[in-house]
Amino acid sequence: MHVVAVLALDRVIPFDLATPIEVFSRVRLADGSVPYEVRVCAAAGTVDAGTFTLHAPWGLDALLDAGTIILPGTADPTVPLAEEVRRHLHKAAAGGTRIASICSGAFILAATGLLDGLRATTHWLAAPALAERWPAVDVDPGVLYVDNGQFLTSAGAAAGLDLCLHLIRRDHGSAVAANAARLSVMPLEREGGQAQFVAPQQPPAPRGATLEPLLRWLQENTDADLTLGELAARAGMSVRTLNRRFREQTGTTPLQWLLLARIRRAQHLLETSDRPVELLARDVGFGSPTAFRERFKRVVGTAPHAYRAAFRTQNPP
Repeated sequence: MHVVAVLALDRVIPFDLATPIEVFSRVRLADGSVPYEVRVCAAAGTVDAGTFTLHAPWGLDALLDAGTIILPGTADPTVPLAEEVRRHLHKAAAGGTRIASICSGAFILAATGLLDGLRATTHWLAAPALAERWPAVDVDPGVLYVDNGQFLTSAGAAAGLDLCLHLIRRDHGSAVAANAARLSVMPLEREGGQAQFVAPQQPPAPRGATLEPLLRWLQENTDADLTLGELAARAGMSVRTLNRRFREQTGTTPLQWLLLARIRRAQHLLETSDRPVELLARDVGFGSPTAFRERFKRVVGTAPHAYRAAFRTQNPP
């Protein structure tokens, strides 16, 4: 059983605290078994959580038995880190424990020195303060999360959910992570300078939106060679109106939406089939394998062959 220890410090942000508790507690494997045990730990038995008082059943020693430690943010991240907490985090890290922070929890992780020389992120509002306070940390405010292997950080609010799902995918593959995402009711596709994909699902169509029929048709026809004019004609509107509706309902352009749908389809095929990348590129609508590889790496952050090696299911259909 993989133990996930969630460290609750005084003035812990309840949302950050609850996210890993809920997400990891709900995970089920294909055989129905429970892969994670979640423990809430604290330096003292009682923790001030702002609007309520938390009674943590586990002390700091439980951190040393954990496979993963989650550091939720606190209301005042500038409060000095207690030496006892620092010592336990260092000891856990030395033993190979994976440590991840949510939102301003990056300040806690940075205070240990474990992030020195590494790239990290936090809530965009707190990023300048993190960079100023811990100059040895390479702060990137433009991403949802950063995975350095043993040490991970995430941005604010819902980005903590993205990070938890990413950890589940690392541990148990995309199918388990996708199911956890459905249980967590994931939002629409998130835009950003560097997209982070938690599970290989096509960008969802908003229920009841005027573009919903078109978006669902596109998901089923990612291999088609389509022009903007053809899409507008299928939707029964002008190109100008189509562009405006796409921005309103999906937050992106028709071309970018279709490219993401193609990449998501490619991820699914890479995980569930042995089809060569050169043929797979054509299957998802790319004119050449080179164009596919470049777009895939730009969006996913790794090459198609490396993605397949990391996330392919054990027994593809």
